[in-house]
Amino acid sequence: MTDLSLGAKPTAQPSKTLETFESPTNTRDFHIHMEIPEFTCLCPKTGQPDFAVIYLDYIPDQLCVELKSLKLYMWSFRDEGCFHEAVTNRILDDLVAATQPKFMRVTAKFYVRGGVFTNVTAEHRKAGWQPQPRVELTQFESQSNIRG
Repeated sequence: MTDLSLGAKPTAQPSKTLETFESPTNTRDFHIHMEIPEFTCLCPKTGQPDFAVIYLDYIPDQLCVELKSLKLYMWSFRDEGCFHEAVTNRILDDLVAATQPKFMRVTAKFYVRGGVFTNVTAEHRKAGWQPQPRVELTQFESQSNIRG
C-alpha cells in the first residue's frame, strides 16, 4: 500500500482563532443551534482524555461564528488539561468575545468518568436584551438531523 492510496496529509491545524461573518439579518432574533459531538480535552489531574458533546445555542447580533474556524477551535483543546467547568466557561467567553451575541449558551455534557457524568451550562446575555415571548411549536428531537 502506498501513501497516495491513504490520502494526503491533512493541512488543517488546531487554532484558537474564531472567524466570523455578518449575520444575514438584524431585523429579527433567530436561534442558531449547533451540536459538537467529538469534543475532547485532557483531565488536568491524570492526563487521560475527557470526551464531551458541546451544545452551542445563540441569538446573533451582528456576527455569526464561521464553522470551519469553530471546528479548529474546538480541536485546539484536545491536548490541553482542562477542568470541565473551566473549559465550558472559556469556550463561552471566547465565542462571546468573537461574536458579541444577544444571547449565548454553551452546554458541555461530558461522558462518564469514574461513575460520574458532568454537565456544565454557561450563559451570556447582552445588556438590555430581552427574549421574545416563546411560541410553543413541535421541538426538534436531539440529533434529529443525523437520524434517518
